[in-house]
Amino acid sequence: MRVTVVGAGVVGTMHAWHAVERGHQVVQIEREAEARGASLRNFGQIWVSGRAGGAELETALRARELWEDIGGRVPGLGFRANGSLTPVRGPLELAVAEAAVARDDAAARGYKLLTPGEARALNPALRGEFTAALYCERDAAVEPRTAQLALREELSKSPLYTFLPGREVREVTGPGTVRDDHGDTHRADVVVLCTGAWLGGLVRELAGPELPVRRVRLQMMQTEPLGEPLTTSVADADSFRYYPAYASPALDALGAGQPQARTAAEHRMQLLMVQRADGSLTIGDTHEYEHPFAFDTLEDPYDHLVGVVESLLGRPLPRIRRRWAGVYAQCTDPSRVVHRQLVRDGVWLVTGPGGRGMTCSPAVAETTADALGW
Repeated sequence: MRVTVVGAGVVGTMHAWHAVERGHQVVQIEREAEARGASLRNFGQIWVSGRAGGAELETALRARELWEDIGGRVPGLGFRANGSLTPVRGPLELAVAEAAVARDDAAARGYKLLTPGEARALNPALRGEFTAALYCERDAAVEPRTAQLALREELSKSPLYTFLPGREVREVTGPGTVRDDHGDTHRADVVVLCTGAWLGGLVRELAGPELPVRRVRLQMMQTEPLGEPLTTSVADADSFRYYPAYASPALDALGAGQPQARTAAEHRMQLLMVQRADGSLTIGDTHEYEHPFAFDTLEDPYDHLVGVVESLLGRPLPRIRRRWAGVYAQCTDPSRVVHRQLVRDGVWLVTGPGGRGMTCSPAVAETTADALGW
């Protein structure tokens, strides 16, 4: 088959990967010189721990297998099975962690409740005070700023693959056929639009104004190297409020008895932290849902995150190297991992993974490939 993939973020690149793996001819078109959206502006976490039970968890676990397999073939991904720790403080947070460990699917996630001593044996950098820590063995990480580049470098070794950067697809001119802003027409058996948070223009024209996907803005930062290993990813108990796996009466009690700090609540914050290959830390994040989004970044969320991180590490944070904001596309139906829609004959739109894009993209692309008979 001939396949055209529009978009060079992680979702689009994984679609190209699966198509080439199955022996199809692929042209991948990207409107920028390189992808610059949420696929780069994230933690690089393969985040199994908080996923909703059922289809979402199955997708994340399958994606985790695929990441590990591809990472073995493409070292530039920086795949590492580092797991995650969520330190908790006090009886209310501890009860949420205990409820998570009691889930029927806890073993599939690799959940364990650790004492502070056990947690520090696993991650000695956590010198702060906490009551216990929820461990998720199945969590992992890759390098978000280089993962797509490494995948495309491997794809480029195949004569089946062509990458066309700096071209914006403007029009569907027929079944499986699109025209770009250079005036070139690309004919294929199937087109897959993986345009991320770019939901206007052609996407709105094809999918209609009622596309069940919204845009979400977040703020993050990266430090100078920590100077020691952070051997697991780290979250705080505020993350319990944002991931469906932790929904329970214990979480309701936490919300009633221990409201979020003002800044965290105002910016819908959680702590997620992962160490990069160079020793630096990626730290975030916030959630903004109301349009129009602010064009600037605010300091209060960063100050809050620094305080949380320093309390867990028991030491000052290294100097902040960079700060950024990003926007991702999220399905408004929380039961769906992505929105997959046939928008024209031979043209599919795949979008809306939300904060699950880096985690789930290999399995999302595999599902598309299976559904389309690649």
